[in-house]
Amino acid sequence: MDFALRVYRRLLQALIDAGYAFQTFAEFVVSPQSRAVVLRHDVDLLPERSLVFACLQVEHRVRGSYYFRIIPASFNERIIRTIAGLGHEIGYHYEEVAVEGRKSKVEGREIIEQSRCHGGNREEERPNSLKVNDFGSLGQSQAREIEDVLARALVRFKGNLARMQQVAEIKTICMHGSPLSKWDSRMLWSRYDYRDFGLIGEPYFDINFNKVLYLTDTGRRWDGNRMSVRDKPLAHVEEFVVPVQTNPRLPSLSDQFTFHSTFDIIKAARMNTLPSQIMMTFHPQRWSSAPIPWIKEYLLQNIKNNVKWIIVKKQLKH
Repeated sequence: MDFALRVYRRLLQALIDAGYAFQTFAEFVVSPQSRAVVLRHDVDLLPERSLVFACLQVEHRVRGSYYFRIIPASFNERIIRTIAGLGHEIGYHYEEVAVEGRKSKVEGREIIEQSRCHGGNREEERPNSLKVNDFGSLGQSQAREIEDVLARALVRFKGNLARMQQVAEIKTICMHGSPLSKWDSRMLWSRYDYRDFGLIGEPYFDINFNKVLYLTDTGRRWDGNRMSVRDKPLAHVEEFVVPVQTNPRLPSLSDQFTFHSTFDIIKAARMNTLPSQIMMTFHPQRWSSAPIPWIKEYLLQNIKNNVKWIIVKKQLKH
């Protein structure tokens, strides 16, 4: 069975045997090693399963980055402190724009036009150097409402970040996809700068996915891009914002390396055919060796994938 803990152990060992260093995302932002894997974990639900992941990594002497939401189903102070105490990085899985956008009648995807890169080396630019339209045909009242959503989201973000920082040191953040929302929480950085809050990175803005392979278990599979609403390199979707350091004219490594199962990735690691730098995103609530939870997650994720695919098809029509 894929997405079982014994398979995850085999994956870690295969990457270790292939000679990869394991860096937290914060370490990778500051000083990326030439051959490195960043193990990112989005703790959307069931934080106790993330603790299991953290303990397995300690057994293999590797560290990862764990991004917790502020909601009760994710934010567990005891587990957060325990994972941090094991030497892992703790980050904030923010979703403030999606939350505040629920109160607005304006659809978020009408707001920010896609920023286009024009080639050249732009890696030294600030990660939030984004092109924002003047709201075009939107009326003044709608434009003000948009600005109000972002302003309220910033206030909420500052409060939630402060709450997270009371539990653990927070150096990096990562957007929660909120697939059912018409608002993308990364839009917050079209008006504000997360570095103003002592943060050093956000994966979708601070990793060049032309050079770093991005793999995610979104959809409970490793090739679930067509079911993913937001969890993918921004330069390859019609999104609100695009990281300036990623050149959309170039194919991302995710287009060149496609894996369906964890076993496919293990095989590639053993054959030494993986790129030198990789970010892998896990949702630990999807992984279990117990039969009943495994089957439950399998069935539930299939339903979610169908819903997400409908959402993605609607987006492609616009």
